[in-house]
Amino acid sequence: MSEFPITIFHNPACGTSRNTVAMVRAAGYEPEVVEYLQAGWTKPQLQELLAAMGATPRDILRGKGTPAAELGLLEPHVGDDAILDAMVAHPILVNRPIVVTPKGVKLSRPSEAVLDLLDRKPDSFTKEDGEVVRLA
Repeated sequence: MSEFPITIFHNPACGTSRNTVAMVRAAGYEPEVVEYLQAGWTKPQLQELLAAMGATPRDILRGKGTPAAELGLLEPHVGDDAILDAMVAHPILVNRPIVVTPKGVKLSRPSEAVLDLLDRKPDSFTKEDGEVVRLA
């Protein structure tokens, strides 16, 4: 196990998620990558991540490209338990990537937000769309 373990809850179809994984690797780490669409979620797992982030289920609810609207989850009266239950049933509802390191837990959007969770940064990084990330 690494002295600085990193877990990334990743969706390989998401450019932000791919850039986050690549940025962590460019910094010299080999993260544990969890493809959560295949692995799924448990309610306690999501509750633990949210507690560590100081966030609510609505904070990590992804509306775009998901059944969130059809399930009525975007309505303001929908409670945390209903959102969590839906996230367990439909993992795509969880926004990504969520990164866990000894420095904290964060939804890494934009991808360079992951830099706050690392002990070291890459020398340079260019996102897959060609955008150069300023590291200084």
